Amino acid sequence: MDSVSRKSKLKGVLYIIRKGCLTNLSRISWQAKLYLILNPLPPAGFPIFGPENAPYPSTSIPSQHYLLMKHLSVIILFLSLLSSCGKSDKKAGAPSGATSGKAALSVTAVEGFVAKPSVLTERVTASGNLIPAEETELHPEASGRVVRLNLPEGRLVRKGDLLLKIFDGDLKTQLKKLETQLKQAEITEQRLSELLKVKGVAQQEYDLAVLQTQTFQADIELLRVNLSKTELRAPYDGILGLRRISPGAYVTPATAITTLRSASALKLDFAVPEKYSQLLRIGQPLEFTVEGNDSKHKATVQATEQRIAEGSRDLQVRATVANSKGLLPGAFAEVSLALGNKAEALLIPSQAIIPQARDKKVILSKNGKAKFVVVKTGVRQAGMIEITEGIQAGDTICTTGMLFLRPDSGVTFSKVE
Repeated sequence: MDSVSRKSKLKGVLYIIRKGCLTNLSRISWQAKLYLILNPLPPAGFPIFGPENAPYPSTSIPSQHYLLMKHLSVIILFLSLLSSCGKSDKKAGAPSGATSGKAALSVTAVEGFVAKPSVLTERVTASGNLIPAEETELHPEASGRVVRLNLPEGRLVRKGDLLLKIFDGDLKTQLKKLETQLKQAEITEQRLSELLKVKGVAQQEYDLAVLQTQTFQADIELLRVNLSKTELRAPYDGILGLRRISPGAYVTPATAITTLRSASALKLDFAVPEKYSQLLRIGQPLEFTVEGNDSKHKATVQATEQRIAEGSRDLQVRATVANSKGLLPGAFAEVSLALGNKAEALLIPSQAIIPQARDKKVILSKNGKAKFVVVKTGVRQAGMIEITEGIQAGDTICTTGMLFLRPDSGVTFSKVE
């Protein structure tokens, strides 16, 4: 390109900028832009001529306008270089992208599973605790010093056995006093009764003697009740826990002496999810195991709480253990409860489930293409999980290679079960 043509294009750029037609700047050659960057401010009255030597109206460009044109030219040149680099990168990266796309469409290390109806025993597994059929923390009814203690730790006691005796000397003395007064009041009442028959005494005097006798009798009964409170007896047959006091200790009704547990039977407490609450029945059998013992024990559902816990959304269940031999209260139990059978349940491998933030998905193969489907799950069983909604019998589900699959990508199975 000769110098005359270059000058013509440069003058055309200056004229376009002065007229405000900035949208046409991208059509100006890079030589003109570079000329504006490298050249200093032009002298006042610099003449402008149109491209191809076509004269435009002569004018002059002030210095501040020329500075603005120079800055705009720098920006345009930078954007042009950046655009050219981007195009070259795209061209250079095109073969790699195409290669990766082909790789993504040629996933062959995928195993499949055909969903088919099967019989499902709906079994719920829960954690529970063994508790005694009866358990009581024993406290004395009166305050005082312990004078007798009969607490064989870990031993069986019978109902009514004396376990603890509190000092009662003062109460016995009061009882003897009241018994003596009662005896004298009864003699007085008898004498007045004989005198009343012969009109030797007023009726009112006799009534006061009768009242006195009845008062002493009531006081004696109250004292005997207080004497019975100085004794602590076993309320039922059971095994005593560890004692918490020693002979001579001062106790009050707030003092815990020991714990008595029923030795006849144990109960099992556990919780099941809310969705199974309608399937439970009173008298329903179940099995459980405890730590350190692999043998299975049997129990029967006795009652439910009849209320769903708001925090856990579970239903509390209590069962009666059939044979408590070798079991201890408080032991952890793994409960297995069969709730019924489903003849047309769809089971798939658990690893086929793709957990999401709000739902779960599986990948189906439809006409050789991967389809991501939202599903709802039910009961889990030994590596399998029930699908209650989202797939149908006969659908082929991807169980491996799921990380390499994308929606509508090709699927080639290496193995189908």
